[in-house]
Order: sequence, then C-alpha cells, then structure tokens
Amino acid sequence: MIRHLFISPGHNYFGHHGQPAGEHPMMEVSELACVAGRGIRKDRFFDFKPDYKGQITFFAWENLEKLWQELAVDLRNPAATRRNVLTEALDLPDLIGKEFELQGIRFFGAEECRPCAWMNEAIHPGAEAWMKGRGGLRARILTDGVLKKGTSPTP
Repeated sequence: MIRHLFISPGHNYFGHHGQPAGEHPMMEVSELACVAGRGIRKDRFFDFKPDYKGQITFFAWENLEKLWQELAVDLRNPAATRRNVLTEALDLPDLIGKEFELQGIRFFGAEECRPCAWMNEAIHPGAEAWMKGRGGLRARILTDGVLKKGTSPTP
C-alpha cells in the first residue's frame, strides 16, 4: 500500500553542505505524475540530470514507525524523510538492482537512499545513524504513469 506521496519544489538539504537548510515544503499529494527518465512532475529532481538514480525515492512506513518509537520522536512528520513515496508491506532493500512495477509503472531500484547528517536536523538527533541500511530506495522511472495514494502496490 502507498501511505503517503510527496513532492517538493526545491532542495532543502541537497547541495546545502556547510550552509543552512532550505525552506522548501514537502507537499503531500494524492498522486504523482511519473515521467520515464525524467522524474516526478513538479518535484525538485524533475529533469535534474540524464539517467539520474534518484528520479523517485521510496521509504518504508514500517521503518518510519520504528524510528519514531526507538528514538522517542515527539514531532512525527512523515514528510521529514524527504522521500517521495512512503510504502507499506514492500521490501525496499530487496528491490535494489531490480526492475519492479507499482500500479502499472515500471521502475529500476538503483540504490539505497542513504541518509545524511541533515536527517538529524529534519527528524531527530540520531536519525542518520538509525537510518543507515534502512534509508529507503532511490529509483529510476522506466515508464510513464500516475502513482496514487492508498492503492496496493504490485511488485
């Protein structure tokens, strides 16, 4: 199941090393327009560069709940991960290096979406270390389509 879908018009952390974080909101949407080889329409990484590995990012809802619980996070904001798609009941690490399909759209699981030090600021101190090995999935979009919130994935 897809629990949450997000886009952002700009980068808050990417490219901000040694500078303050940006202030671009993560906007929750009911659907994402995925464009093969380009990314998500209206998202900060749309047409970022050719064959970019992070055209779309995924994060497991189960990991987010564990992170919140184990780090005793008070402000529980799903958008803080800065990932586009929060999934439930989908083994994201298993999709690294593989093609997969969700809601009729084909993706290629390029690599783990490794957390950075900004996660300690965005989520909670200790979030970066906690997320290592469970930071989600960066993927390329192989076919056009629309992902919708609440619809069961079909890997």
